[in-house]
Amino acid sequence: MASGTRKIVEVLNGKTVTPPPVWLMRQAGRYLPEYRETRAKAGSFLDLCYSPDYAVEVTLQPIRRYGFDAAILFSDILVIPDALQRQVRFDEGHGPRMQPLASEDIPALAAMPVLDHLQPVIETVRRLRIELPTETALLGFCGAPWTVATYMIAGHGTPDQAPTRLFAYREPKGFAALLDILAEKSAEYLIAQIDAGADAVQIFDSWAGVLGENEFAAYAVKPVRRIIDLVKARRPQAKIIAFAKGAGLFLKDYREGTRADAIGLDWTVPLSFAADLQKEGPIQGNLDPQRVVAGGDALRDGIDAILQALGNGPLIFNLGHGITPQADPANVAALVDRVRGISR
Repeated sequence: MASGTRKIVEVLNGKTVTPPPVWLMRQAGRYLPEYRETRAKAGSFLDLCYSPDYAVEVTLQPIRRYGFDAAILFSDILVIPDALQRQVRFDEGHGPRMQPLASEDIPALAAMPVLDHLQPVIETVRRLRIELPTETALLGFCGAPWTVATYMIAGHGTPDQAPTRLFAYREPKGFAALLDILAEKSAEYLIAQIDAGADAVQIFDSWAGVLGENEFAAYAVKPVRRIIDLVKARRPQAKIIAFAKGAGLFLKDYREGTRADAIGLDWTVPLSFAADLQKEGPIQGNLDPQRVVAGGDALRDGIDAILQALGNGPLIFNLGHGITPQADPANVAALVDRVRGISR
């Protein structure tokens, strides 16, 4: 469980830690040769997610290389629809695919249990807490209901999530019911991760940026608030980071509306706006992942700007989205050294 010696937990409790703790979204991934080797052994991507032996190994790989302040469970946001029998698969070169959801399919989802199907993932969390260094925080996660719903309705990812937006306009009651079901299933899943040893959890809303103002309140804020309320009602000590990519000016409402302990920021958020958000509580972010690909001055300048603007408040240093496969592992090492080497 959470330890005061873990720097990320201290930040989530509102403290300023210098230098700030650092981890990276998708820090276990294709940019690492050891990940590619393990991935080839595992078979399918979901086999990798559901095999505790392999999932523990790939989660630990970036910790061994870089000594990040947190490890994040290796899994995927679509294990919830997979547990809901939507026939999830990952096609090479095409991303996730699943059986598209129709309005008449929604009521049956409420009665479907998910935790039995997800026990291998929970076992991975248990093993990780034992194997990680004591000072390294362990993060669990889930997808936000809006983002998960976009894949469930379309059956795949789409550039602007038009199929799901249209579905929500045409079937508002059914769509609201779907978001409620996903919030409840996700809360159960996060509680199980916390009970297994996660110090904190993150809710990923990767497609929040396609929503208008009213839709953002209804589809992004309300369901995430529901998850957080459900988790904290049963585990009051839980620490939760909420990341709504592309939320922009809605981020202030997002923090207030969700009551997350920290909010993640993508790289498009101006640092002046980020500093204002930080006055209300901890933030996480927000280096452009392409700076890690570029390296050199672009990487150093981006890191320094964030530390100068946000380093005197509660900050978890991270990217503004996941690290890309094109990133040079040496640039990641340089990033960690730069964050930890600047003193104030």
